[in-house]
Amino acid sequence: MKAFSLVALRTLVGWHFAYEGYYKLMTPAWSRGGGRLPAFTAEGYLRSATGPLAGAFHAAASHPSLVHATDLLVPIGLLLVGLSLMLGLLTQLGCAGAMIFLALFYVSQPPLSGMPQTGAEGTYLLVNKNLIELAAVLTVMAFRTGAIAGLDRLRQVPTSRVSVSVLHGARP
Repeated sequence: MKAFSLVALRTLVGWHFAYEGYYKLMTPAWSRGGGRLPAFTAEGYLRSATGPLAGAFHAAASHPSLVHATDLLVPIGLLLVGLSLMLGLLTQLGCAGAMIFLALFYVSQPPLSGMPQTGAEGTYLLVNKNLIELAAVLTVMAFRTGAIAGLDRLRQVPTSRVSVSVLHGARP
């Protein structure tokens, strides 16, 4: 049951990342009502940063080339991290990428006021969904869930008596 829970957690976090990346890559698109959706851009997010790195985020938002690079790299990075976690492929690397994204999202707008925020689903003080998901990814990484189930498990080299004896020139 523990192994299933850990792999389920990894898969759900992976889905969250993959879908966020996929959605951002697929816009502009069309709404159900037939209207065109605007293309994804990180500019507004960068400009609205309030955390300790707000100056760096604001500076990035004022350079069109950096915004363009961010608009491309963030969705691709989210999608790759998500696929890594869902498939259990290069899981440790996927976890590291997820933690970097989540840490940046957290420090861009840390929940310090304890008051309702515009667009937020709840009211947070210090702990929000980004921090909780970061702790979940840390758990997935610590338990090396790619070795439990996933493509990382297939990449492991089995060491049996047959393979060892063949290496030493003996017949199996």
